[in-house]
Amino acid sequence: MIRGVLPIIVAAFVLALNTLGQVPAADDGGRGYLIGPGDEITGKVLGEPQFDFVTTVDENGTIEVPFFEKPVVAKCLSERDLRIEVTKLLGRYLKNPQASVRVTKRDSRPPVSVYGEVRTQQQFSLTRRAYLLEVLSTAGGVTDNSGGVVQVFRTRPPICGAGNDANDWKTEANNDLGVPSRIYSLANLRQGKDEANPEILPGDIIIVPKAAPVYVTGEVVKPGEMNIPEGGLPLTQAIAMASGITREAKTKNVKIYRRKIGAAQPEIIAANYEQIRRGEAKDILLEPFDIVEVDKAPKKFTDYLLEFVTGVPNRIPIRPL
Repeated sequence: MIRGVLPIIVAAFVLALNTLGQVPAADDGGRGYLIGPGDEITGKVLGEPQFDFVTTVDENGTIEVPFFEKPVVAKCLSERDLRIEVTKLLGRYLKNPQASVRVTKRDSRPPVSVYGEVRTQQQFSLTRRAYLLEVLSTAGGVTDNSGGVVQVFRTRPPICGAGNDANDWKTEANNDLGVPSRIYSLANLRQGKDEANPEILPGDIIIVPKAAPVYVTGEVVKPGEMNIPEGGLPLTQAIAMASGITREAKTKNVKIYRRKIGAAQPEIIAANYEQIRRGEAKDILLEPFDIVEVDKAPKKFTDYLLEFVTGVPNRIPIRPL
C-alpha cells in the first residue's frame, strides 16, 4: 500500500495547486484561529504610532513588540488573547492604551491535500476543526474505483495540541517514508463510526487508493481486468463481471493463480465453478492481482457437428445462475 502511493506523496509535497479550496469557517469553541509560527501579526495603538508593529511569529512562537526587550509569546493564542497581553505591556508606558492586534497573514498552517480516487483532487485551507468525512465530501466524495480504504499521512504534529490522539501517531514498521499514517475503512466511515472519522489537521495528506485488480482470462465472454470492490470479490462475481463463461468453458477446473511474496512460482488454486454455482462448494474470495483462468473443455461430437453445419465456432455465452 505504502509503495503504491509513494509517487503521489512526493508530488503532494513538491506541487502546489493553482487554487485552494476552503472548508467554510465556523465557531471553534469560541476561541477562533490560534496563532502559530510563520503567521504575520499587525499591531496598532490608537494615537501612538510609535508603538505600531508588523512582525512574524518566530519558530519559538514569539513576537517582538517595540520598546520591550523580551519577546512576547503568541503561539496558540487567539487574536483576542494576544491583544490582552500586548495591552498589559503597553500599560507600563501608556495610560488606558487602545490597541488592536490582528493576524494579517495565516502562514502557519499548510493546506490539506486530497489525492487518489476522489471526484476532485485538490488542497484545502482549514479555518476550523474538520474531520475526514467532511473533507472527503468537500472533494466530491470517492469514485467507484476506490478500494474501500482511505490513508491519512500526518506530515507534522499539531501546533496547539489539536486532535484527540494527534500526538500518538507513529510511523508504521513497513512505512519507508518515515511519515506517520493510518488507514481507515470507508465502510465504517459511511456507517458513522467515530474511530473511522479522525480529525484532519493542517498538512495532512489524504489518499484514497484505487481498488486492487484481478484478471479473468480464458473462456469468458469479456476477459480483462476487474476491480475488487469494498467487501471483496468472490470468484462467481468476477466471472459475472466478465459477462459469464462460454459454452466451451471447462467449469469443473477453473484455475486461480495467486502470487506469493518470495516465491518464484505462483500458487495454483483449483476451483469447481459448477459446484460453486450450485451451492455445493464454497465460493472463493479473490485476492489482489489474482489471475483467474477458465480453460477450454474438450469438444464433444455435437460441438463439431454444430460448427460444421453453421461454419462458426460455438461460443454462445453461458450466463451465471
